[in-house]
Amino acid sequence: MLDINDPKIRSLLLRFDFGLEKEALRITKDGSFSKTPHPFPDDKTVVRDFCENQTEINTGVHDSEEGALEELEQHEKKVRQTLLNLPQPEYLWPFSNPPYIKDEDDIPIANFTGPLYDKTVYRDYLAKMYGKYKMTFSGIHVNLSFAEELIDRHIELTGTSKSRREVKDDIYLDLAKNLVRDGWIINVLLSASPVLDGSFLERGVKGRTEFLGMASVRCSELGYWNHFVPVFNYQSVSAYADGIRNYISEGLITSQTEIYYPVRLKPKGANSLETLVEKGVNHIELRNVDLNPYAYAGLDIRDLKFIKLLTAYELCQEPHDMTRERQIKSVINFKNSAHYNIETDRIMNADDEFVPIKDASVALIDRIWAFYEAAGLLDDEAKGILSYQKDKLVTPGRRYAERVYDEYKDDFFARGLKTSLNLP
Repeated sequence: MLDINDPKIRSLLLRFDFGLEKEALRITKDGSFSKTPHPFPDDKTVVRDFCENQTEINTGVHDSEEGALEELEQHEKKVRQTLLNLPQPEYLWPFSNPPYIKDEDDIPIANFTGPLYDKTVYRDYLAKMYGKYKMTFSGIHVNLSFAEELIDRHIELTGTSKSRREVKDDIYLDLAKNLVRDGWIINVLLSASPVLDGSFLERGVKGRTEFLGMASVRCSELGYWNHFVPVFNYQSVSAYADGIRNYISEGLITSQTEIYYPVRLKPKGANSLETLVEKGVNHIELRNVDLNPYAYAGLDIRDLKFIKLLTAYELCQEPHDMTRERQIKSVINFKNSAHYNIETDRIMNADDEFVPIKDASVALIDRIWAFYEAAGLLDDEAKGILSYQKDKLVTPGRRYAERVYDEYKDDFFARGLKTSLNLP
């Protein structure tokens, strides 16, 4: 836990580096899944995720949220223009839930060849384990790292005998625990996928819109999760990695990339447990951000700024004792917080009481506001960001999920296609 009472800590607290990953499906003019090969074979910033037609934009690392989003939007513009210039123009589907799917053969697994062929083998395995349909969900991953100077100041203040590497790892481990505890608020505020095409539930059905009571299907219990609830050991990076290795040795997963969890600790460079243990934690990844169809590249700067405020707040909170029971309850919170009705659906608060999602969300926003106010960091921008988020909770119709439901509930596929093609 960082000491917010220290002036230097306060001056550094909101300095973060950002990197963004954005997935989206390529479709044709009639809304069908594209069957063409990946159009960006030599572009390291635009790659493929599960599907051959699922683009993934990866930005570089930026020292501001504006810089990261600006790069994402530049790549988005490039991708859209390239797709329009194909012999048969293509478009990006702007929602986390997929459009019409004819059948499983309609979902082309990414076709890697040569030395990368193992990536296709891995995707074949995922298709068998989780089903192709769930693999078509798309979203945004936000990667954040705090200022390195915070580590040095924390060492000065605490007088710890631990190495700088150990202190840095400890801070990230505590941050991960706190974000596992409170990160459900991202679902409440940023979910934007309440409706989906009927073909997702009944093969071949076209033109029927389904609403399953979720604000985000992909983040809810109906979405993309492992077949078991992972429980992590946050005592050290080695213990954290060993816990994941145990799941691999037990045959529950095949690699650390198969841990489908909203909060991940990541190393610099190759994303492997070996690199994580050898080099330590470099950044934290938040994976539960839906595509926002009201933002050009699927992400509103105000939401990215809120994620920064949330993360900085959690850096200064007492690390929660994340027992096995608390971790399981936290996963339930993440799933329940993706429900649509925040007035009646409930999550478990810090006192182990089930309370309405809205009440828990407003209370957390108020605590964050009070924290920044007490620290003298509640400037006009922070006030605006927190007020924007709270307004989603207290004013009916302001959440993205509510807006999408109201606009697309009658015919998600047809109206979504018009949005993709930028038609009125």
